[in-house]
Amino acid sequence: MTKNARVAMIGNGFMGAAHSQGWRVAPRFFDLPLRPQMAVMVGRNPDKNAQLAQAWGWEESSEDFAATIARDDIDIVDIVTPGNLHCDMAIAALEAGKHVLCEKPLANTVDEARRMAQAAHTAAQNGIYAMVGFTYRRVPAATFARDLVARGAVGTVRQVRAQYLQDWLADPQAPLTWRMDKSKAGSGALGDIGAHAVDLAQYITADSLATVSGTIETFVKERPVLGQGQGLSGSAGEGTGPVTVDDFAAFTGRFDSGAVGVFEATRFATGRKNALQVEVAGDKGSILFNLEDMNAVQYYDATAPATEQGFRRIYVTEADHPYMAAWWPPGHMLGYEHGFSHQAKDFIEAIASGEQPRPSFEDGYQVQRVLDAVERSSGAGSAWTSTAAA
Repeated sequence: MTKNARVAMIGNGFMGAAHSQGWRVAPRFFDLPLRPQMAVMVGRNPDKNAQLAQAWGWEESSEDFAATIARDDIDIVDIVTPGNLHCDMAIAALEAGKHVLCEKPLANTVDEARRMAQAAHTAAQNGIYAMVGFTYRRVPAATFARDLVARGAVGTVRQVRAQYLQDWLADPQAPLTWRMDKSKAGSGALGDIGAHAVDLAQYITADSLATVSGTIETFVKERPVLGQGQGLSGSAGEGTGPVTVDDFAAFTGRFDSGAVGVFEATRFATGRKNALQVEVAGDKGSILFNLEDMNAVQYYDATAPATEQGFRRIYVTEADHPYMAAWWPPGHMLGYEHGFSHQAKDFIEAIASGEQPRPSFEDGYQVQRVLDAVERSSGAGSAWTSTAAA
């Protein structure tokens, strides 16, 4: 019989719903070596937490993080809290002997990410593993784009263009929340969605950004405060409060290989709801992944006869494509939620095989250094800045 792997999830916001979907569905479509069991969900508000735990399929709810990770019947801790809580929670869970899945970005600062990576390295010596949740790696079309680049479909990579465009803050009357508070979120568009663009570009190319030159901007510096208990801690529910994170980030970068990248992340791209796009251009072709067309990639083969050249759209729905054999007949589409099932599958399989799951906390630390370098570059007049560890 397949052994259960009992999961405790910390947090119950938007990502809590998405991760719950992943844990609930993965063992029903994939033949897993360990069966994830949704044991307990931890949150601050007892009534809300209990209600959501029942709705999302958790066996019980709790408000006590320390007591939960101390339990002998918990194997995995899934952290979906705001970024300011990631570091202490992840390290405590690893030291308690629990495997850890932590949402991105890994931390709010480079120092926190470094400490988390060190803790994960120590834990791995004892067979305890940690992974960061860059879920878009597990969209089948994005994984397939990585596979095409790896097999030489574009030749030598020369250029990378990556954007993540949203518009949910374009209205200056949109209220102040924790995502606009640097002490809780770490950064704004740069860390919230720019981290995805960085990770996906590096994942598809199997290359790392070495130096960056960037600019960040906050367009709306004051926003209406929500009612007490809904917005930032201590808010009175009247007037406005300061926005302490960026609304927009743009940067150029050089990869270790010498390839050049152009990146943009904004929550002010009016009309764009969730537009993540990565295009990789090489001397033999180009590949484009677009989250708004998430079941396909576009591929240009520069080695084809001139009379046959042009971008062609490849549907990533065949059983031979990544992850697809577990789902529907060819041509039937997957959605946003499926990436979380794939994440749960990959994490469980890595744990069962005693292998380091990817992206590791070390990978998350590297992305954190890129984000930090962009912010430091902007503060230094867009000066070229190294992403190397200090």
